[in-house]
Amino acid sequence: MMKRFGIALLAVAIAAGASSLTAQTVTSGLRGPTPLNDEGPAPPMLPNRNTSEREVRNYPEQPPVIPHTIDGYQIDLNGNKCLSCHARARIAESQAPMVSITHFMDRDGQFLASISPRRFFCTECHVPQNTANPPVSNDFTDIDTLLSRSSPGGRR
Repeated sequence: MMKRFGIALLAVAIAAGASSLTAQTVTSGLRGPTPLNDEGPAPPMLPNRNTSEREVRNYPEQPPVIPHTIDGYQIDLNGNKCLSCHARARIAESQAPMVSITHFMDRDGQFLASISPRRFFCTECHVPQNTANPPVSNDFTDIDTLLSRSSPGGRR
């Protein structure tokens, strides 16, 4: 009885020590040297890009990214600061691109006089870009490059 208890206790101690040792020795990856069982420091907040240039989309149906800072913008049930420039009535004055016509459609494809409630919260799909360097290497190829490689005469 005592021998079984000793073996079970030893097995539990080895398992606990091994998992702790594993958590301590894994140091590669995005976490850096922080052990897996610890919470590492938050990375510093980088400034957002703030330009009037429109970003090229990398794949069909990609929502456009926001090329400017939106810190302090009110986007909630009470208002949407984005529409002060991007609304249909304001684009001549602001020179900003108009909200896509798809944002005026309800879920049944019927056009509405104003922005559809399901499209009112811009930051669900559209995001500002910051100046961060990619944390891992990336060999992403956009759709236009893929199409030009696949056909002898370029784009179809």
